[in-house]
Amino acid sequence: MDTILRALERLEKERSGVRSVEVLSSKKLSETELEAVLDEGKRIFGENQIALKARLRPDILGGAVFQTENETFDASMGGRLRQLSRFLKKNRNCFFSGIFWRLYFGIGGQRFIQSFIFDVSMTQNVHSMAEEIRRRIEQFEMTEKREQTGVVLEIGDGVARVSGLSEVAAGEMVEFDNGTFGVALNLEEDLAGIILLGEAGSIAEGGIVRPTGKILSVPVGKAVIGRVVNVLGEPIDGKGGIESEGSRSVERVAPGVMLRESPKEPLQTGIKAIDALIPIGRGQRELIIGDRQTGKTAVAIDTILNQKGQNVLCFYVAIGQKESKVARIVSELEKGGAMEYTTVVVAGASEPAALSFLAPYAGCAMAEHFLEAGKHALVVYDDLSKHAASYRQISLILRRPPGREAYPGDVFYLHSRLLERSAKLSKEAGGGSITALPIIETQAGDVSAYIPTNVISITDGQIYLESDLFYKGIRPALNVGLSVSRVGSSAQIKAMKQVAGTLRLDLAQFRELEAFAQFGSDLDEKTREQINRGKRGVEILKQKQYAPLSVEKEVAVLYALTRGFLDEIIIEKIARWEEGFLEYLERDGDDILSLIRERKALDEEGEALLKKHIEHFNELFLE
Repeated sequence: MDTILRALERLEKERSGVRSVEVLSSKKLSETELEAVLDEGKRIFGENQIALKARLRPDILGGAVFQTENETFDASMGGRLRQLSRFLKKNRNCFFSGIFWRLYFGIGGQRFIQSFIFDVSMTQNVHSMAEEIRRRIEQFEMTEKREQTGVVLEIGDGVARVSGLSEVAAGEMVEFDNGTFGVALNLEEDLAGIILLGEAGSIAEGGIVRPTGKILSVPVGKAVIGRVVNVLGEPIDGKGGIESEGSRSVERVAPGVMLRESPKEPLQTGIKAIDALIPIGRGQRELIIGDRQTGKTAVAIDTILNQKGQNVLCFYVAIGQKESKVARIVSELEKGGAMEYTTVVVAGASEPAALSFLAPYAGCAMAEHFLEAGKHALVVYDDLSKHAASYRQISLILRRPPGREAYPGDVFYLHSRLLERSAKLSKEAGGGSITALPIIETQAGDVSAYIPTNVISITDGQIYLESDLFYKGIRPALNVGLSVSRVGSSAQIKAMKQVAGTLRLDLAQFRELEAFAQFGSDLDEKTREQINRGKRGVEILKQKQYAPLSVEKEVAVLYALTRGFLDEIIIEKIARWEEGFLEYLERDGDDILSLIRERKALDEEGEALLKKHIEHFNELFLE
């Protein structure tokens, strides 16, 4: 109804030919002042027919603001101060030492510069800072001009509905009176739906909104590597500013089909069960799915830790996660030396839903910079369930029609346009890659729910983690039957194919025989052998968290399993055998590890050497 009334009012004004102008002042205007203001309005807008309406706005401090439906002429004291604030922010110094000052100026209790930061070296004193401020203020020149503006009609829950922004573009950043930025998401005939990139603060109905003419972008390049940043690419780790090589729009079109090629290079996770059974290739999109507390994030973090020395840059995007959890993850990455090649993008659980919605696109944009430079990147989205929920929240406030499970109709496009940006480019296109590990949280193991089925259909396979296996102590709690990789053995080195070729089938047969064996004790020799081999396979595929293995060590351990060298080892001692064998290889087996690393295959010489090492260690272990 409000929209209809506004449309009728606009038509009536157009028909009458009278332009409605609202004048905002900090005090009530006298009749004489109103007449002078009316003449000034006619001069500014170049029209004789003006209907003037006066309104009090104490926060403009002095002077006046002329405002029409979609234009503003600001000649107020508050406007001057806002322009000065923007000028000082634009020309501020770079970080020198990580010490920064946040200066607030106030007149009549109004904080009109809300985040003016000076970054100074340890040797600077208050006097030099004052001189710097004075010099910059002297350089400032006030400009009075008509500019396109909008007016806030509604504000709440991180979303503003604004009228008057007739020329704003989708994804364009806008600035509110209090300095908060927003992004235009909904574009209607008379209104624009704006999502806020910060707290609403003093934003109120009737406030002025200005378009910036800039699409939301984030800093990219080497400067962001090793840093913890927010969704806008601003550092939150206390290590100083970021001198980026440039910026990229958070929303970009995915590379075309003709620029891509099938993933062939393996991306080693360092987790035996995954590298052997569900291999991941560079440029692949592999979903990690399971209930809460089943080790989904642990799989992703182990994969990041294992990229050390692999020339893969990693981006971990925390979507709606607790800040304490993110702090623990950063601590583990620093402990493992992974922060040297990792960027952490954080949209915390306490932040507005808009930031959780934008976070994965921001992380992907940072990774795309390296994709186009011919390098390899890994992006972890933790998790897309919260991403979909934040988009649902925003959409419902923006009054988009709800559909299944109250998600809007374009929620599939929400994730498809994100994950399609992961690719392996052909040599002609530079040969770079982005590998995506999206995480989805299920409820009570229901993989047939709306969001899980959506993301499963977009990705190139899934790693399914099962609660029952997790509580049995089988970690990673990988369900071999439901997990799959559509890239398959093309993402494995030849040595891994040689030792793990039959492992998946052996484990599947073991599950069936194990269930069958519960109902009868009289089993033939071959069945007992399969069950015993399967039990040892389950044990050997267990792995501690934050302890990824190099591929050559994985090959050596799996060779011992599939060739029967563990058949004589008591099941309860398998873990101790593996730990001892890996220590033995580090101490005395550098020759076989180097051979596998260089040749990436087990030829007759390599197999004989590996067999010799295993037999020698077994003799020591069984003594």
